[in-house]
Amino acid sequence: MNETSAALAVARWPLTAAGETGWLRELADDDGLTGFMPPALPDAAWVLHSMYEHELGPTSMSYVAYQRAVLNGGGPEVIPGLDPADVFGGTPGEPPSLRWRRLRWAELSKRTGDPVAPEGRLPCYRSFPSLREPSGWPVGIAGPSEGSLDRTDWNRLVDILTEHSPQGPETRCMAYYNPLLQRTEDFGNLHVRAGTLADAKALYDHPEEDGWTPSNLWAQDRSWVLCTDHDLWATKVAGPAPLVEALLNDTEIEAIRLAWAH
Repeated sequence: MNETSAALAVARWPLTAAGETGWLRELADDDGLTGFMPPALPDAAWVLHSMYEHELGPTSMSYVAYQRAVLNGGGPEVIPGLDPADVFGGTPGEPPSLRWRRLRWAELSKRTGDPVAPEGRLPCYRSFPSLREPSGWPVGIAGPSEGSLDRTDWNRLVDILTEHSPQGPETRCMAYYNPLLQRTEDFGNLHVRAGTLADAKALYDHPEEDGWTPSNLWAQDRSWVLCTDHDLWATKVAGPAPLVEALLNDTEIEAIRLAWAH
């Protein structure tokens, strides 16, 4: 955690009234337990959470089998060239070591023959079924984060939102964290913070949020809203067409449209 960024997040993102989510509740027609999923406003795209591949490739051993071998005393000899520190080291949400490269969903889809998102489904742990069977994903691929963006994707998304908001970095925003992230059963007192896009990157280091990105972030003028559902590997961004087109055409973020989840 960046302590300077953490201090900024505490100072610039105070808690605000739970009632700020009222319009989202009506918009999504949902209780927000895993996040308020918005419809298109009037357009929408899904930002696919990043995954990475080790320089050795996917390997023939599953993550579960490799973990078991290491726990039983194995080391670099389990898979020559793969150090356990490359797999189990690092910080959640941060880019892995230089021995890993970004693996785009489109590339993995082409390789496996699995669609990025089967028709009628959303990107989640059921994606890429050919990798899940029979024993789980290979240890050489670090799958997407569930229910949260990694820092690189979050920062880039904030930049794009800033570019496409009339008030730019001064855009007032609300950030909602669902009860599952808060480990609370107080579903009536929703956890909401208020701040600006200028300070949104600092939210990643907020000491009270355990490294999670918000379940929902939205502009106070309600021109756009994003939702990172607790159970998904992608973040939906609903807003004006120019914002959505910017996401779809960005060279860093990988985003798609899903006709059945527009």
